[in-house]
Amino acid sequence: MKILHIETSSKNCSVAISNDEHLLCLCEETSENYKQSENLHTFVQWALEGAEISLQDLDAISLGMGPGSYTGLRIGASAAKGFCFGLNLPLIAINSLYSMVEPFISSGFDHIIPLIDARRMEVYTATFDGKTGEMITPTESKILDESSFQEYKGDKVLFIGDGATKTQPLIHFPAEFRAEVYPSAKYMIHQSVKKFNTHQFEDVAYFEPFYLKEFQGVKLADAKKKH
Repeated sequence: MKILHIETSSKNCSVAISNDEHLLCLCEETSENYKQSENLHTFVQWALEGAEISLQDLDAISLGMGPGSYTGLRIGASAAKGFCFGLNLPLIAINSLYSMVEPFISSGFDHIIPLIDARRMEVYTATFDGKTGEMITPTESKILDESSFQEYKGDKVLFIGDGATKTQPLIHFPAEFRAEVYPSAKYMIHQSVKKFNTHQFEDVAYFEPFYLKEFQGVKLADAKKKH
């Protein structure tokens, strides 16, 4: 089972190829300028070359469905749907928070809390069991304040993701913070294989990324001069 994994929900543009549970090739780059539109299709080509397979060898496309950057998610979803339609392949959608948590499961924490930076004091987040990797609170858009995450006081907690920087000053109990963690295609493999084997596929025609909230454009200032 060969799967192309695409993750573009954050500053990390990430593409991987797997065969069953095995990673064949990974191409990714983290950029403050969100270069998904420039890099995605090049990374797909490089990943296929590195895995020594062609698009016609693929059995499915797996997409990091968000939450995250509205524009990044649109780019990733458009590419994934294009491959699915063009190659007649099934689409698998993986919550992007899972690929952040995957490398830290069973590393000694009671809870792992991914934090994707949104606007101002807002983050996209959920809570995962540190031993099993199971999501124990639903994905949400959360406004941070002094009471945030206090229910985990006394537990061993790991906060990960670029939203950890603005969360850390509000946490008044011992915890670990790793802000450099982003969703990555290489950590989508396990969830993708599970969904493939149980035929948990998306309706390609109607699939939409997990935005959590609608896109909000910047309102232009009134250019009229007051006399």
